[in-house]
Amino acid sequence: MITTTKPAGSLTTKMFLYLLAVYIIWGSTYLAMKIATKSVPPFLLSGLRFLLAGPVLLIIGIAKERTMPSGKQILSAVFVGMLLIGIGNASVALAVHHMPSGLVALLVAAMPAWFLGIDWAFFSRKRPSALTMTGIVLGFTGLFLLFNPLVHNHPKSFPLWPIVVVVCGSISWATGSLFVQRLPMPTQITSTAIQMIAGCVCSFLASFIFEPGAWSTLPLMMYEGWIAYFYLVFIGSLVGYTSYSWLTRNAPPRLTATYAYVNPVVAMFLGWAIGNEAVNSTVGMASAVVISGVVLMTLKK
Repeated sequence: MITTTKPAGSLTTKMFLYLLAVYIIWGSTYLAMKIATKSVPPFLLSGLRFLLAGPVLLIIGIAKERTMPSGKQILSAVFVGMLLIGIGNASVALAVHHMPSGLVALLVAAMPAWFLGIDWAFFSRKRPSALTMTGIVLGFTGLFLLFNPLVHNHPKSFPLWPIVVVVCGSISWATGSLFVQRLPMPTQITSTAIQMIAGCVCSFLASFIFEPGAWSTLPLMMYEGWIAYFYLVFIGSLVGYTSYSWLTRNAPPRLTATYAYVNPVVAMFLGWAIGNEAVNSTVGMASAVVISGVVLMTLKK
């Protein structure tokens, strides 16, 4: 078994750079997915995204790390990839196809709550502090204010069912992230590549079942869609996902989860500035409540 680096007790320069990459790059991928799914169905897009990124990274990993994973390590990476990409990432792609990208990012901002709850219930058994619980309640209160159909300014502008999809995807993502430090995993780059390939297979399977005729949409993709696709592959996947994968193995889970309150700010700004998504006073107030709650969840770290 290959020994992984234990979480660092302090924020090193390397850890900060990986965090910064996840903060900024992943915040921008929401709009990129929104643009790309205008032409290509979301599950197919998710599969195509990692179909290219996974093999490229696998070649890099084998050449650089020069180690072959065991069968048990491969199965662990496949399992994590199914949870993170096959379910977690694909659910976000589906949601941004139907909802404003900035609002989907706010839903994902609840990720630390799922991290803490699942870790408490199934892994560390460490009960969250009173401050953390206050943050969880505050965060979900903000989401209720944002999506409550009785007070939303435009209750019929988009469907609400993708909220359930994002919640399920977030739970899957948090579970997969917590398993990374508890399973025998391959070396860093090779592990990430296997996860991408496993997620790619899951996404193609979902597309085959739920998106008949999806492949016929590829010739219809506009220039901006291809730009968004290649951005998702080379920046969002190869740089962003690799950075996140490194953090899951080397940083405390609560520190890794802090990306969740930076990504929505980036996503909402880009959605407003480039995607022409409306940001009214209700959205602004609810967003501030959500992000404040997430900050309280992770304040000690």
